[in-house]
Amino acid sequence: MALSQTSDLGKTYSLLIVKSFLIWTFTLAVCLLVVGFPLVVLMATIGCLLSIVLESVMPVSAVLLVAGGLIMFNVMAVVLAAGVLTFKGVHPKEVQWLSWLHGESENIQATSVYASCPLTCDIKM
Repeated sequence: MALSQTSDLGKTYSLLIVKSFLIWTFTLAVCLLVVGFPLVVLMATIGCLLSIVLESVMPVSAVLLVAGGLIMFNVMAVVLAAGVLTFKGVHPKEVQWLSWLHGESENIQATSVYASCPLTCDIKM
């Protein structure tokens, strides 16, 4: 009986780690595409220049080599960062700025202000 309980706990823990890794991978990939857009443009520019330089050395596969290298670099950076965050024990639910990922709404106590309010709110009839 005790063996089945410890085995079940191990499965639950490994599923939690896999789930955390996949969530971190998704989150970091989205952040790289959205927030890191200037970085992507810079990498594309450097990649174009590098493929022009390599074209004289190996004309057949310079563009393929550079494009594959840049894509592999991005994928490996996301997977490595997700692995580090997962094995450090940082769960995505613990990160405050990831509330959009869990479907949690921010409680903002704001009142609605309409465009005509500064003109008409103080009028008493």
